[in-house]
Amino acid sequence: MNESEFLQLSDAIFEQIQAAIDDYDLDVDALLLGNVLEIEFESGEKVIVNRHAANQELWIAAKSGGYHFARKGDAWIASRDGAEFFSTLAEAIRAGSGAQFDFDL
Repeated sequence: MNESEFLQLSDAIFEQIQAAIDDYDLDVDALLLGNVLEIEFESGEKVIVNRHAANQELWIAAKSGGYHFARKGDAWIASRDGAEFFSTLAEAIRAGSGAQFDFDL
């Protein structure tokens, strides 16, 4: 995948994340600034989703840790433990919001 394709794909992922948050009507602020989507909860806790174009990776920074995901087939898989991007992000959002949350993929 070239850089343009990566940017288009990651833009679509950011939109999907924001739509899922809206669908669940979570009381969070989700702010997209360039390559970074910042999700802030009532408690002040944050989950940061970042795209790193040079490595073609998606990154998540959360209270539970930092994760780097590379595209493998149709999934984004963590280099550290093999976890899937949307599962990891859903878990971080559930932990931060205290609410039921998942992605309908």
